[in-house]
Amino acid sequence: MARGAFQALVAVVFISAVSFQSCFVNANFYTDTYFNWGAEHSYIFGANGEDLNLVLDNVAGSGVQSYNSYLFGSIEMLIKLVPGNSAGTVTAYYLSSTVDYHDEIDFEFLGNSSGEPYTMHTNIFTQGKGNREQQFKFWFDPTADFHNYTIHWNPDAVVWYVDSIPIRVYRNYKSEGVGFPDQQGMQVFSSLWNADNWATQGGLVKIDWSCAPFTAGLRKFNARACKWNGPVSIFQCAYDGYDNGLNYLHTQFAYLHT
Repeated sequence: MARGAFQALVAVVFISAVSFQSCFVNANFYTDTYFNWGAEHSYIFGANGEDLNLVLDNVAGSGVQSYNSYLFGSIEMLIKLVPGNSAGTVTAYYLSSTVDYHDEIDFEFLGNSSGEPYTMHTNIFTQGKGNREQQFKFWFDPTADFHNYTIHWNPDAVVWYVDSIPIRVYRNYKSEGVGFPDQQGMQVFSSLWNADNWATQGGLVKIDWSCAPFTAGLRKFNARACKWNGPVSIFQCAYDGYDNGLNYLHTQFAYLHT
C-alpha cells in the first residue's frame, strides 16, 4: 500500500473512532435513570439533566439506576465525593445484573474522618461469586472537584479508569476456569448509604450524624455501550462487526496488553 493511501486509511479509522465517541449514547439523568430509593431528598438538576445529587441523612440514603441494561462498552461518570467528615459513608458506582447469580463490577468510595484519605474499593462478581477486591488510595482530593470514573468492559477484559488513568485490569481467563462477566446484561447504579459497620477502619469509626446531610455529586453519566436485548445480545454485543463501538474498545485493550 502506498504511503499516502496508508495515511488516509489511518485518518479514516481515527475519524471513525472519534465519531463513535461523540455520537454513541449520551445519557441523561432525567430520561435514562430513575431513583430506586431516597428520591424524596435527592434531586436531578441542570438544564439538560446532567447533574444529580445523592443525599444521606439519619433517615435514609439514596440511589439511582439506569433504565437500560448493557453488555460491553464504556460507562463513565463524573463524581464529587462527600467532603469533610465522611466516615462511615459509602458512595457506590457500579454495574450489576439483577438475577440470583448476578454479575457486578464495582467502584466504591469509603469515607473517612476529616483530613484522612478516602479508600477506593473495586470488586467484580461473576455468577454471584465476588471476593476479588482491590483497594487504592487517591493521589488527589476527590471531594474538591468532579473526577471521571470509567468502567471499560469488553469480551477480553474489564478496566477501571480514574481520569483516563487505568488503575486495574481484570482479564478474561474463562478458558482456565476463572469467571468473567460476559453472559448477563447489567444496569448502571449509584448510591450513597450508611456502611459504618465496615467502611471506615473496619467499622471502628461510625458516622457522625451531626455532620449530616452528606451529599455526593454526580455529573454527565455517559453509556457508550451495547444495549442488552436478552440472550441474543451475548453474541451480538461480542461481535466486532456489531455497531457498538467494540472495535474502538478492542484497540484500547490491545494497547494496554502490549
